[in-house]
Amino acid sequence: MSGLFEAERSAEIVAASFADATDERLKEILTSLVRHAHDFVKDVGLTVEEWAAGVRFLTETGQKCDDTRQEFILLSDVLGVSMLVETVNHPSEEQFTESTVEGPFHLVDSPPRALGDSIDEAGRGGEPCLVTGRVTDGDGRPVAGARIDVWQADAEGFYDVQRPGEVPERNLRGLFTADEDGRFRFRTIVPRHYPVPSDGPVGALLKAAGRHTYRAAHIHVEVSAPGVPTLTTHLFVDGSPYLDSDAVFGVKESLIRTFAEVDDPVRAAELGLPNPFRHVDFPVTVRRGAQS
Repeated sequence: MSGLFEAERSAEIVAASFADATDERLKEILTSLVRHAHDFVKDVGLTVEEWAAGVRFLTETGQKCDDTRQEFILLSDVLGVSMLVETVNHPSEEQFTESTVEGPFHLVDSPPRALGDSIDEAGRGGEPCLVTGRVTDGDGRPVAGARIDVWQADAEGFYDVQRPGEVPERNLRGLFTADEDGRFRFRTIVPRHYPVPSDGPVGALLKAAGRHTYRAAHIHVEVSAPGVPTLTTHLFVDGSPYLDSDAVFGVKESLIRTFAEVDDPVRAAELGLPNPFRHVDFPVTVRRGAQS
């Protein structure tokens, strides 16, 4: 087949150039990518000016990335691609906790904390809250020693990395180890809904598309253990605005929980919390071994 370019056969011609790729999966991905990209260009009749604008947009997206901000992940999030990848790779099954997106503010080095510790080091307001849970597998057996990585926004809707110098590093983050019964607990504050970063190209895209930038209030939870595929999920606050229009399409009904008010001075004193406080229980069921 001739390699001379023809618009009618453009995807076929380019795909043929991957024929000698030794990685079959790479060949499959590139071939499909080219086919869909060429179909898109033809479908919308993309102009040279629009193509150039797209190149500038992607360039600016890369330039906005740094050690604490991943604009490309944010772009993937707001287009629903992140949620689709998560869902395709972790299809919902009734007995297992559903997954959702990791988001652009995850750090790989959350500070290890003891069960019951507070992750709120800044103390800048917000409703005090106790989060409890238990990690089990699909047969109801506890996952002893499971690692629970949590991170969240503060009562004003900001992550620590958005307020460098104003709040302690790694504020509202923690890495906990479940006990022998798979149980975990920590103190925090009720998170607030918040806008995704809007000062970059992704924010400009949302504005141009007439979309809001808000995420429903949530706590990120990532659970891992030997023999257990890592589960990335959220604990959403029932009654939060934007549950039905989350900017990154991350809300699943099974992950919404009530943060109930507890008025018990004795219990509050035992926990080291002011009275009253909020409490939410978040049981987590993960796949293990043959369940995966």
